[in-house]
Amino acid sequence: MDKKGRSVNGSKKTIGSSDVARLAGVSRSAVSRAFTPGAYISPETRQRVVEAAEMLNYSPNAIARSLSKKSSGLVGIIASNLDNPYYALMLSALSSALQAKGYGILLLIAELDDMDALIPKLLSYQVDGVILPAATLSSKMAVVLERSGRPVVLVNRYLQQDVVSSVSGDNYGGGTAVADLLVKGGHRRIAYMAGLDDTSSSRDRGQGLKDRLATHGIAIYAQEAGQYRHVDAVAAARRLLSMTPAPDAIFCANDIMAMAALEVAKVEYGLKVPAELAIVGYDNSDPASWPLHQLTSVDQHLEDMVKLSVEMLLRKLVSGDTTLEHLTVPASLVVRASTRQTG
Repeated sequence: MDKKGRSVNGSKKTIGSSDVARLAGVSRSAVSRAFTPGAYISPETRQRVVEAAEMLNYSPNAIARSLSKKSSGLVGIIASNLDNPYYALMLSALSSALQAKGYGILLLIAELDDMDALIPKLLSYQVDGVILPAATLSSKMAVVLERSGRPVVLVNRYLQQDVVSSVSGDNYGGGTAVADLLVKGGHRRIAYMAGLDDTSSSRDRGQGLKDRLATHGIAIYAQEAGQYRHVDAVAAARRLLSMTPAPDAIFCANDIMAMAALEVAKVEYGLKVPAELAIVGYDNSDPASWPLHQLTSVDQHLEDMVKLSVEMLLRKLVSGDTTLEHLTVPASLVVRASTRQTG
């Protein structure tokens, strides 16, 4: 066999860790430690192993290694709504954070109403843990996940039934901040465009708005559901703006719906934003800052949410701790040109 991993008669030979160990002059256990994140090995020995592996075109067999360790090294993620830039960014951040810790991801894509159907399939791949970004998950399937023996963390949402650990933004606080901003801007006919009825994020954002408006002696003027989607938000915005009198402000439960409301207000109704209508979104996604939108939005601090959720999951993986945890990341308001500037 030559150093490229070919036998002398030209046929290919599978390169194993023993070949790398022989070339590097180390033990097979040293080769294993060199490719195991967090394992102790001296820098000099690691360098010899890496150089030998490169010469032999060797890469460790993750499947075989997972069988011997009874750990796949994979974290399962079920994602949905990836046409929303915010969730696409969240998925990218989660993937990068897990990869930096030595874990791969197994990604399944679900429709918003099909999350439960993918849970058994995800578990069949023997993932070490599960992260569910903004999942619409039934309490039944949440229990199935917890009883699987794998740690599970919901990101950007929580369940009313206390059955799964979570890291979420302060959606209620975000709603109260929007109420204060709009009232300070002189608005009194304030409408709320909700997302999905069965999600904690939409429910808490609306409740925060409602409760804080009540302290100002104002009730929510109208409410419509945009389902967190552009097409439904367009229809919801038309219903709101067809009212007599129409709202003078609309708080939307995400940026996608807020941008749809902006389009309807400007293009179809010829309204001046913010002089005749203020619009506020949620997520502070990248398109919110684009010159065409200049959308006031609530920042959930996605980076902090992702960091905490990955830390929580990996801590549970290492310790075996099954205690339920719920962390909340503070929200902050980013004011742009879709609302009146207040001093």
